[in-house]
Amino acid sequence: MRPKKAPSLTLALAPIVAMFALMGIGSVGLGLPAEAMLIASGIIAGVVAWSLGHRYHEMIAVIAEKIAKVMPALLILVTVGMLIGSWMAGGTIPMLIYYGLEVVSPQYIYITALVVTSIVAICTGTSWGSAGTIGVAFMGVALGLPGVNVAIVAGAVISGAYFGDKLSPLSDSTNLAAAVTRVDLFAHIRHLLWTTVPSWAIAAVVTLVAGLVLYTPTTPGGSDQVAAINGALSSAFTWNPLLLVPVVIIIVGSMRKMPTIPVMITSSAVAMVNAITLQGFSAADTFNAAVTGFSTDMLGDGFDLGPAASDIMRLLNRGGMASMMSTLLIAFCALCFAGILSCMGSLDVIVGNLLRVVKSTGSLIVATIATGALTIATTCNGQVSVLLPGELLRPAYIRRGLHPKNLGRTVEDAGTIIEPILPWTAAGAYMAATLGVATIAYLPWATLCWTGIIFATLWGFTGIGIQRLTPDEQARMLAELDEEDSVSVAAVGA
Repeated sequence: MRPKKAPSLTLALAPIVAMFALMGIGSVGLGLPAEAMLIASGIIAGVVAWSLGHRYHEMIAVIAEKIAKVMPALLILVTVGMLIGSWMAGGTIPMLIYYGLEVVSPQYIYITALVVTSIVAICTGTSWGSAGTIGVAFMGVALGLPGVNVAIVAGAVISGAYFGDKLSPLSDSTNLAAAVTRVDLFAHIRHLLWTTVPSWAIAAVVTLVAGLVLYTPTTPGGSDQVAAINGALSSAFTWNPLLLVPVVIIIVGSMRKMPTIPVMITSSAVAMVNAITLQGFSAADTFNAAVTGFSTDMLGDGFDLGPAASDIMRLLNRGGMASMMSTLLIAFCALCFAGILSCMGSLDVIVGNLLRVVKSTGSLIVATIATGALTIATTCNGQVSVLLPGELLRPAYIRRGLHPKNLGRTVEDAGTIIEPILPWTAAGAYMAATLGVATIAYLPWATLCWTGIIFATLWGFTGIGIQRLTPDEQARMLAELDEEDSVSVAAVGA
């Protein structure tokens, strides 16, 4: 038995600084796996904790406690994978994409790109997938229309993709933000509306005005790519109003605040019935789509996707519970790192010093924005930019009487949403390469990606859209924090 010592601020910050360095140099600079860098960071944190008198089994106990707290939300991630795969096989997502593309109008291509990409991203829960499929289709249309500014189209596509991604219950980052802040998924999405909807409205006004002012309608052309995608979709799937039932189940479940996992499983089950009865897929393919993901190979050996084959495959080949395993792995590694920090009391020291500097709700929001932006800029990993600030700052919000859903919203505004406008991040590089437009060129037009932090700051200082804890809620959450702090002590007693 060795006496335990509280860490100084320097020791408390040392593992976090090491994590930033490892992620920045190892993961970003050398291309090493982010999971390995997080484990290495956890080892460094463990050595510091051991030097302060904490034993191995105490650290493991705290890690297990943290994982147990977020396990229900992590299970939602697995269910989301099943939902995406079953919606693909059932034809729900393909039908929504098909009718979304039908509204393309050359005269209003900027606003149309924003709206359609938003719809597709909400339906699929992926910003990268939406930009890489529907977004690429719009870029092809734009290149075929004289007078169209491709940078504006790219900005509209990215704004729509990230708007839909943030408000989709299928999004992995949205589920992670809800998980790490321990907020109900649909409550988290509803709270995101305070910053995401105003940002989208500004993007809509900008793209509409840009289309009316900067573009003169000419003879329609260049829409062959969109027509090819829709032709292949209509040939591969049968459209039926029943395909919307899985969507209705999700909407009704959200509005009635029903448990998330049962609602998603019910929606998936209905989609799987549609896949077998309406789309003609075998039971084996339908269950495989739910577990390992949908594949266009399931359409049959003789089916021809036509000239849009690559786009269709990028759009539809996704989903399945297995697709969430990489996200879960990063989450577990990050929780191991955060658990050791919690065991050694590092988070309490950091939060205590932060609260001495932060004097208002607005300044706490700004501190969260700075932490999230620094994390994404340094680690270039959207999942880490959600997990680390969420775990680090949650106690500060509770002690200030602020609901953790404020933290979840701000972490998304300052992390995942600004990622595509930073050229050196994975998202920034992907969007530039996929859409064929330099990041600096589309940045002014991707208004949703940088106006979110403006609204987050404004609401923080005015109190608009800020959810406060009731005295009972705060007392319960404070008790939970105290319980977490006492886990290692209980482990020693055992």
